[in-house]
Amino acid sequence: MKKEKVSLVGCRIYDYELVKKSIIRSFENLGGIDKYINKGETVLLKLNLLMKKKPEEATTTHPVFTKALAEVLIEYGANVLIGDSPGGPFNSRALRGIYKACGIEAIANEVNAKLNYNTNTMEVKNVQGKILKGLIVTEMLKDVDKVISVSKLKTHGMAMFTGAVKNMFGIIPGVLKAEYHLKMPNIKDFSDALVDICLYANPILSFMDGIVGMEGEGPSAGDPREVGVIISSTSPYHLDVVATSIINLEPTKVPTIQRCVERGICKGNFDDIELVGERIEKFRIDDFRIPEIKSVNMVNDRTPKFLRNFINAWLRPKPIFIHEDCVSCGVCEENCPPQVITMENGKPLANLDECIRCFCCQELCPKKAVKIHRPWLLDKLSKL
Repeated sequence: MKKEKVSLVGCRIYDYELVKKSIIRSFENLGGIDKYINKGETVLLKLNLLMKKKPEEATTTHPVFTKALAEVLIEYGANVLIGDSPGGPFNSRALRGIYKACGIEAIANEVNAKLNYNTNTMEVKNVQGKILKGLIVTEMLKDVDKVISVSKLKTHGMAMFTGAVKNMFGIIPGVLKAEYHLKMPNIKDFSDALVDICLYANPILSFMDGIVGMEGEGPSAGDPREVGVIISSTSPYHLDVVATSIINLEPTKVPTIQRCVERGICKGNFDDIELVGERIEKFRIDDFRIPEIKSVNMVNDRTPKFLRNFINAWLRPKPIFIHEDCVSCGVCEENCPPQVITMENGKPLANLDECIRCFCCQELCPKKAVKIHRPWLLDKLSKL
């Protein structure tokens, strides 16, 4: 049985020299840069730049981590393009704001890496896709020879965990992401789509910034949590298995990993993984706060509609808007896939009967003014 390498290297602070040494060790653990990248090739570092957040909030890939990885590649002889397609509009002005706010603009200038401002899109075939045989992706993929996924270790309110696989959702341009949520509100279909997208992107390597991760109501409203590890792998799918194991989350409970197991991409355990570097026991955290999946309907479509609506109304989680924390920016209204949020007197209100529970409103709120309310009965049922 072929085993995919997953490297673990300890690093507890964002000290540039320490991070750079740890990344060099990560490449060594995986067999060396030259095993994957040729000198002169252009490599895309596909970051997780969800929204305008300061590095210390642990929402985005840390700029020190990005700088160290980019410089290691540049010193080797590769060209580096740094990019992502965050939520919301995908244009040069929006990208410039994201790069600056997340500290990426400054570090790119320091190491002579380029930032992606190509906002064109292209239609592509996805022969490996299960449900997405065709995709509209960012044209920045045409500008590079290889892709490296550079994710952040975080929990996620809808998908439970956001790692190397889900990070590749960022090759879908801006607001088009909302269409995927709208067309696939069921987490099973959506997670299959995420796997399809990752298969198309085909990152040659995957790195995860797990120095400080996020627990609780991720991917943006959770709390920073020191993990102290840099994870890298030849496979984003196997990397996520190891990362979830570190935070005491059963890998096969994560929808994207479930889909990978069903499709024979990975085993969902360590049977097809070769751990290299430091021992995983050094990094395990038993009390990492993991959110429950919040978007699955509690009953199927064969249930009579009146009964289905009644049960879902009682059992399904729902977004709650904290108006006293709201700054009336309208981001939730602009990015709501089913367009059920309206601003009234400068504050958001949602038609919960039409809400698809994608929780983009919570994910993209810059002030953490959206909370997810879980009915007490659902909590009881989830523990049975």
